Amino acid sequence: MEILSGRVLLRPVDMQRSLAFYRDVLGLAIAREFPGGTVFFLGGGYLELSGSADAPAGPAVALWLQVRDLAAAHRELAGHVVREPRQEPWGLHEMWVTDPDGTRIVLVQVPEDHPIRRDPR
Repeated sequence: MEILSGRVLLRPVDMQRSLAFYRDVLGLAIAREFPGGTVFFLGGGYLELSGSADAPAGPAVALWLQVRDLAAAHRELAGHVVREPRQEPWGLHEMWVTDPDGTRIVLVQVPEDHPIRRDPR
């Protein structure tokens, strides 16, 4: 099987509030809009907000987003931070924010010396 593209689908409780958060607070660029939904660029994939939900997705759903500068992201998103930046035992620097429905968004900076950045060849 060859995967050509991927996207995460979220069904927000309040579409306008969620659109404003992902577009204006996180600053995600819009890839396309269609009746009832918006697709955002999300690094190498996409995030689609479409439809609606009666209740938030809950703690089983989280987005993991790698950023270049976690300190800058912390300054930009200070009012939305639910867990301050810290270095995890596995070596990544992480901070958590939440969207308007409480969906956890893990912002990650990979240190220069982390194995993810090393070329294993």
